[in-house]
Amino acid sequence: MSTKTIFVSSREYFAEVVDSALSSRRMDTFPSAKDYLIRLLEFHVPAEHLFDEFDEQGRRQRSTLAEAYLRAMSSEPAQRVELLKRTADRALYISGFFSDSLQRKLVDVDYYADMGVAAYSSLAENVRDDLSTRVYREYSRRFTEFMDVLAWISSQSKQQSEANILRLYEAFARTGSEYAREQLLERGLIAVPLSELEKSKKQ
Repeated sequence: MSTKTIFVSSREYFAEVVDSALSSRRMDTFPSAKDYLIRLLEFHVPAEHLFDEFDEQGRRQRSTLAEAYLRAMSSEPAQRVELLKRTADRALYISGFFSDSLQRKLVDVDYYADMGVAAYSSLAENVRDDLSTRVYREYSRRFTEFMDVLAWISSQSKQQSEANILRLYEAFARTGSEYAREQLLERGLIAVPLSELEKSKKQ
């Protein structure tokens, strides 16, 4: 009996996710703008891409969006586009994926939205080809809509994660699975031995 392994690239995965999110949010945009969002998600898979500097000890750190924006605007034209894009994309990704946590901080989601709009608007003015200009204007004009699309994707990922944790708890409670216990421990959740659960039920 032969088996077939199906490999799905990260691009194919994110394309499907973005299509679902746009459909759920009832948001229409043109293909290049959608492709831009797919590439943004791909780029931020490694968490270190959220950091743009190193301190004296070689540890990664992140400048504020305002600092990054000012640095970009004062840079030479050749470097300005790259720095503006990095600033705009970081503002969008963080404000979309981490909007819940931003609500509890001094610098809230409005700050990220304002900086993202400004950076994408400046990008549109600093690039030369018409298609890139159109894409950046779309993101500047509809920043909060794209932010909501990313927030929807984040919420779906969170729900899947919570569902996986629930399944692990159920597997551990039913079978005493050592693998399930180890997975729960890796997530920082204390899983008591099944024998202790049984004792507590009898008391």
